[in-house]
Amino acid sequence: MGAASIGAVGQVHPSSARTRRKQARGHVADTADNKPQSGHAAADAQSKFAVPDGAVLALLGSRDENLRLAEELLDADVHVRGNEITLSGPPADVAFAERVFGELVTLASRGQEIGQDTVRRTVAMLSAGTGESPAEVLSLDIISRRGRTIRPKTLNQKHYVDAIDQNTVVFGIGPAGTGKTYLAMAKAVQALQAKQVNRIILTRPAVEAGERLGYLPGTLYEKIDPYLRPLYDALHDMVDPESIPRLTQAGTIEVAPLAYMRGRAQPVTTRVLTPEGFRPIGELRVGDLVVGSNGEPTPVLGVYPQGEKQIYRVTAQDGASVLCCGDHLWTVRTAADRRRDKPWRVLETKEMVGDLRAAHPRRYELPLLSAPVCLPEREVPMDPYALGLLLGDGCPTGSTTPTSATEDQELVTALDTALSGVEARWKGGPDHTLNRVRAPGDVITRENPVTGVLRALGLAGTRSHTKFVPEAYLDNSAEIRLGVLQGLLDADGDPVTQLGRTCRIQYTTTSPRLRDDVVALVRSLGGVAHVRLRAAPGREPGRAKGRDIAHRHDAHVLDLRLPAGVEPFRLDRKRRKYQGTGGGRPMRFIDAIEPEGRAEAVCIQVAAADSLYVTEDYLLTHNTLNDAFIILDEAQNTTPEQMKMFLTRLGHGSKIVVTGDITQVDLPGGQRSGLKVVRDILEGVEDVHFSLLTSSDVVRHRLVADIVDAYEKWQVEQEEHDLGDDRRPHAGPGARSRGQRRGR
Repeated sequence: MGAASIGAVGQVHPSSARTRRKQARGHVADTADNKPQSGHAAADAQSKFAVPDGAVLALLGSRDENLRLAEELLDADVHVRGNEITLSGPPADVAFAERVFGELVTLASRGQEIGQDTVRRTVAMLSAGTGESPAEVLSLDIISRRGRTIRPKTLNQKHYVDAIDQNTVVFGIGPAGTGKTYLAMAKAVQALQAKQVNRIILTRPAVEAGERLGYLPGTLYEKIDPYLRPLYDALHDMVDPESIPRLTQAGTIEVAPLAYMRGRAQPVTTRVLTPEGFRPIGELRVGDLVVGSNGEPTPVLGVYPQGEKQIYRVTAQDGASVLCCGDHLWTVRTAADRRRDKPWRVLETKEMVGDLRAAHPRRYELPLLSAPVCLPEREVPMDPYALGLLLGDGCPTGSTTPTSATEDQELVTALDTALSGVEARWKGGPDHTLNRVRAPGDVITRENPVTGVLRALGLAGTRSHTKFVPEAYLDNSAEIRLGVLQGLLDADGDPVTQLGRTCRIQYTTTSPRLRDDVVALVRSLGGVAHVRLRAAPGREPGRAKGRDIAHRHDAHVLDLRLPAGVEPFRLDRKRRKYQGTGGGRPMRFIDAIEPEGRAEAVCIQVAAADSLYVTEDYLLTHNTLNDAFIILDEAQNTTPEQMKMFLTRLGHGSKIVVTGDITQVDLPGGQRSGLKVVRDILEGVEDVHFSLLTSSDVVRHRLVADIVDAYEKWQVEQEEHDLGDDRRPHAGPGARSRGQRRGR
C-alpha cells in the first residue's frame, strides 16, 4: 500500500498495522515458496468519502486506537488522509467497511463518544446481518445523569430494552456481565421519572446459600445488606446519591429480600370490610369490592390460596386484633421514627415478637384510616342524630309515650326539629315526653310515630343495658354514622381535659352491645376507642329522687380519639370545650402477638394504590404490589414455588423484570431453579417475554466473554460425557454386589 494512514488532519503516520500484517504474511509466503501470494493482487474496488471535520477526531480515537482496531476487524484496507477515508479491497469487503464507517460517522456526528468498544460492537452488529442500524441501537438513550448516559450496547440489549417497554413481564436471561440487571434498573428509574409508576421495588433471593436470616446476628437490614448491596451500587449510577435515602425513606424506592414479597396471607375465616359489610376473606372473588385505607371501595384483582400456615393474633392496645401468618408484613413506626419525621417501616410479624416494648411504652405504631369508611347511603326511618340522642337519654319502653331526660334545652329543641309528627313537652325535672302532634279534628287514637319507628328498629322495650345501634345505621354512609355518634356523645359523652394535654372524649354505657357499636362507629371514622370496665359491685350508688340506687350492671367506659375534621359534638358547650384544646391525634400501637395454631390462608390482590385494605376491627393490612416497577435479580436462585409466589404478586399498573443466569444456580440440596422451569410454563403467555443474552453481549472486560464461552463449552462436554456414561453398560458394580452377596 503506497498511501500512509493519518490519524488527524495534516498529521501523517506510518503505514497501517493492517498493511504491515498483510506484508508480513506475504513475506513469510515468499520465503517459503519464493514467489508472491496471489491473495495480494491489486484491489478490484475502491471507495473514498469525506468525514465532517467535527467528527474526525471522535471517529479515529485517541492515538488512532479506533482506526487501528477497525483495520484489524475489517477485511478491506483502510487509508485516512485529513478528513478523507479510502477503502479498498474486494467489493463485498469494501461495501461492508463503508457501512461500518457510515454508522460510526453517524454516532460521532450525534456527539456520542466513540471508543474501541463502540467500533467492535458496530462491526459485530453488522456482521449479524439483522438489518438494524448500530447507530440507532447504540444511541438509544435511557437515562442521563451528570453527563453520563445509559444506553444499550448490543443488539440483544436493544431488543431486551424494547421488550421491557412493550411487555408487562420480561425475563432477562444470560451470563454475568451482559447488563441485564443494570438496564432493567435504568428502565425502572426512567419509568419513575416519567411518572409511569409510583415506586421501584428491587429484590433478590436474600439467602443464596441456604442460610436463614433469623439466625444471623444484627438487625434485619444489616443481615440483608450484603445480598442487596449490588442493587444499591447500581442505583448510585442512576440517581443522585444524596436523594437515595430520601426516596427509600419515603418508600419510593424499596430494596428488599425476596422474603418480603411473600406472606401477606390471612386465615380464610378472617373478615374483610366490603361496601356491604364484613365478609370472610375466603369467600371473596375477583371483581368483588373491599374497602381501602382511604375508606373508598377498591376491586379485588386476584385471590391466591396459600395453603396451611402458622397463624398469629396481632392485638393492638385498643383491643383491636386480627389473625395473620407469621411472615405477614406490617407497616409500623416507632416513637423515634415519628420524632425524626422518618417514614413508616415494614416488618414481619415474627420479627416483632418479643420486641413490642421500648422500656414501658409500646414500640410499634400502626397506621389508621386516612378518611372515614365510605359505604353506600341507605334510607333510614329516623334522623341519625335524633336516634343517637334517644339511645343516650331516651326511654323507649314501647308501652308508654317515649321520653327523653336531659337538662340541655338545646337537645330538646334538636329532637323537636329532627322528629316529625311529635313535639317535646316538659314533664318536670329533666324529663320530656315526645307526644304525637294531633291535627285539628283528629280524634282517632294512632300509634306515636317515634314508638312505631323504634318498634320497627327492634329498640322498643330495650333498657339501658340492652340498647344497641341498628345495623341499618352501622352499615351506612359516613354522615349517617357520624350523626348517630354525635347524638350518643351529646347525650352520654363528655370532653375530658387535663392540664397540658389535648382533650379526649369519654363515653359510658351499661350495654355491652352498645359499647361494641360505639367502638365500631369510632373506628369506621378513623378513630380509636379504648375500653375499660367499672364493675357494679363496690361502686358508689347513684342518686334518684333523693335516695341511693345501687348499680345493677357493669359500666363500660370508652376513651375515644377521633381524627381532625371529624367533629364529635353538636351540643355547643361540649363542642367549645373540645375545640378549646383540640382532640389530639388518634394512635394505635401493637400490644401483643400470640400464636394461634395453623389454618388455611389466602392472599388477595386489590387495586388500591397503597395496596392496603381494611380487615377485622378496622385494622389495615397489605396485599400485593401496585403501580410499581419490580425487579427480581439473581432469579436463578429461586425455587419454582418462590417464582410463582413472586409473579402472582403483580399488582395493577405494575411491571416486572426478572433477571438471572441459569448457569450459576446456588440453591442448596439440588433444588430446581424457578428460572429454569418458568420458560416452559409461561412460554406463549401474552404480555410475557423472554429475552436471551449471550457472551457476545458481555459489556465488562473482554476476557469475561471468553471465560463464559469456555465454561459453556466445558459444561456441554461434561453433559455429553455424562450422557455417554449413562448409556454405557454398568455391569461391574452390579456384578460385585451380587458377588458380595454370594460371598456372604
